[in-house]
Amino acid sequence: MNAQNDISMKTDEVLRVELEVFRQQHRDLDDAIRALQDRGTADQLTLQRLKKQKLRLKDLIAAIEDRLTPDIIA
Repeated sequence: MNAQNDISMKTDEVLRVELEVFRQQHRDLDDAIRALQDRGTADQLTLQRLKKQKLRLKDLIAAIEDRLTPDIIA
């Protein structure tokens, strides 16, 4: 993992801000993919690239949420 995405070195406050930014980017990609599919103007390569980017964001969002959620010992 590169230094920019290394969540272990960031404070919770920074992670919360980044989490909101990444969630917005994820929603924006979802809207873009849907628009391209609805118009029928996108080629498959473009759609695949956008979907991969969306999945990377989803994984990053999950990692940040996991870091911000305290472990609860049952």
